Amino acid sequence: MRETPLPDAAADLLGRALVAVRKGVTGLRFGLDLPGAEESRRTQEEILAQLDDYVIPRVRTSTAPALVVIAGSTGAGKSTLLNTLAGARVSPTGVRRPTTATPVLACHPDDRDWFAKGDVLGSLRRQEAVPAAADRDSLVLAPAESLPAGMALLDTPDIDSVVEENHEIAHRMLDVGDLWIFVTTAARYADAPVWRLLRLAKERGAELAIVLSRVPPKSRDVVTKHFFRMLAEYGLGEVERFVVDESKVTGGMLPAHEVADLHDWLTGLSIDEQRRARAVQATLSGVLDSFRTRMPALARQLEFQVAFRGELRRDVDAVYGGALAAIEKATGDGSLLCGEVLARWQDFAGSGDLMRTLHLRRPGRFAGKAGQQAPERLTALKAALRAGLESVVISAAQRAAEESVARWQRRPGTDRILAAAPDLGRASDDLARRAGRTIAAWQDHIVELIRTEGVTKRSVARLVSFDVESLALVFTVGLLGQGSAEAAGPGTGTLPQRLVNALLGAESVRTIGARARSDLRARIGAIFDDETSRHTRVLDGAGVPDESAATRLYQAAYNLEVVRAGRSAPAVNEER
Repeated sequence: MRETPLPDAAADLLGRALVAVRKGVTGLRFGLDLPGAEESRRTQEEILAQLDDYVIPRVRTSTAPALVVIAGSTGAGKSTLLNTLAGARVSPTGVRRPTTATPVLACHPDDRDWFAKGDVLGSLRRQEAVPAAADRDSLVLAPAESLPAGMALLDTPDIDSVVEENHEIAHRMLDVGDLWIFVTTAARYADAPVWRLLRLAKERGAELAIVLSRVPPKSRDVVTKHFFRMLAEYGLGEVERFVVDESKVTGGMLPAHEVADLHDWLTGLSIDEQRRARAVQATLSGVLDSFRTRMPALARQLEFQVAFRGELRRDVDAVYGGALAAIEKATGDGSLLCGEVLARWQDFAGSGDLMRTLHLRRPGRFAGKAGQQAPERLTALKAALRAGLESVVISAAQRAAEESVARWQRRPGTDRILAAAPDLGRASDDLARRAGRTIAAWQDHIVELIRTEGVTKRSVARLVSFDVESLALVFTVGLLGQGSAEAAGPGTGTLPQRLVNALLGAESVRTIGARARSDLRARIGAIFDDETSRHTRVLDGAGVPDESAATRLYQAAYNLEVVRAGRSAPAVNEER
């Protein structure tokens, strides 16, 4: 029997599918701190590291030497085991923890060039010797004649290191291993970190061997029986197991006979290419199988993030929509005609200036005291109306900003984005200026409407001429005072409405009124769009992806499975 390697065409298809997976995963941001977001961020990092450092290089070079990762908990003797197998002190040992901070890869000299120039762990700088200070971005290459060709050993930091960076790089090294050798001790084999790592190996489908070290000879039978029974109960009863007795360590190495069985097992793997290829393929398939669950899990978190972002945006839209409705109500129920606005209107209408400003202007018509005061009263009324409208808009926008943030605060997962935008709970600094310009422009628009829509539709026979700005102001008072019978003040009833109806006609007044209200709504709506855009920018800055990101992930995962299924099996056995 012999193992037929994956055909070039099939390897190319699989490689392209994996590149598509990498493209789908790269650049994803889970900006909202929702349940599962932190786990998704870790999964994303793990998938990218596996693809770059192991999966894609392994698919492209399936005949490369096998990489055996030696992993274990603090003080388990990983470096001592590596040195003993290598026949030289290639990895530092000692009682100080952690000892291994920079990964060390030991291999036969014939394989050195492949690991020096290959893409496996390509993101790490190659070093010839262990650096004095920890360098987690480097990989030490250590040639060792005692190791069999085609089989490299990688010493890693402790999986339970007190140094968080060591813990992370240890798991990263595990992700690039074709086979795992897990080392634990007679004193610590029942510890939780041991079984967490064994569970991870089981979930990944990795080829695994277990070394129980530092076993006191007197209690060897009791300890090994108990440990092996635990392995069997955990579903790992069939894995390769090796026992190393407690021995004196000299020069960072154990007596050679203590690791003879393990050395023979590794040599057997290196010689039997078919067996080695099966082991490598089993681990690679286990990693690829894990994408079936990990990729959809990322996609579901993306969908969760996108949906939650939509909820946050709907909060803002609802609040500002309600604020806009409140403004429409305030500009239509007469509530604006109070206080300063009402006083200015009564002063303007009660003094007789109202009727004088609406009649034909002739030289000297406004001569005297009344003629000097009329423009002042007119200007004061116009300014009061503008200020009243500005106040309504600014107050509504401020309340909307506060309520939007309050709604977000009531939702879990928004602390980080709110902390990044501390001014989101108040209206923008230039709101008053924009509101003033908007209301002034609206007042000018009403003047233009009166001029173009009112005068041209009325016979000049009834009214030779009148002041358009004055009539527009009276029209505005009537428009904002609709719904309030006493808006015009005691004794005046609905004077503004009656005046503009008489001068312009009821139909024309309705048309101009509808257009004026629509224009005011649009102008204030534009202000509110600017205000809500602040919230949108905050959401965009948080890094929530678009709706298509999850779809692309699902598609990439599906395409990978199609390619894998299309080649029938990873390898084909043929009769010699």
